[in-house]
Amino acid sequence: MKGATLRAKLVDLDIATSFSRPRVSNDNPYSESLFKTVKYHHTFPENPFKTLSEARNWVEAFVCWFNNEHQHSALKFVTPNQRHNGLDSAVLEKRKRVIEQAKRDNPERWNGRQTRNLTPIGHVYLRGCCRFENPLEIQ
Repeated sequence: MKGATLRAKLVDLDIATSFSRPRVSNDNPYSESLFKTVKYHHTFPENPFKTLSEARNWVEAFVCWFNNEHQHSALKFVTPNQRHNGLDSAVLEKRKRVIEQAKRDNPERWNGRQTRNLTPIGHVYLRGCCRFENPLEIQ
């Protein structure tokens, strides 16, 4: 009698495997958020990559999309590159003017509801609890 690997048994039972890691609470929330963005991106392959080159090409295209097109909710829906290059304030100000004009043109559409907060965010930290005046100063 010989046992099968878990993956082989799941395939035999026609159970789709997942790449997620349930009940893992001690991982970095930023990397976990990125993993979810990767896994649910419309171009993420259903089957594993056939070659290392294929995987590298996909990751390169994904990183380009993520940095230049993906409007990140934590960045007030600007792209990471807009934020990095200091363009987020101008983008958010223009967006605010457009929304205010739309409210003036169609006040019935808004029903007195508040619009999205379009104030640029301040400093961004990888670990929200650790803020140092000097980034090289580690306690």
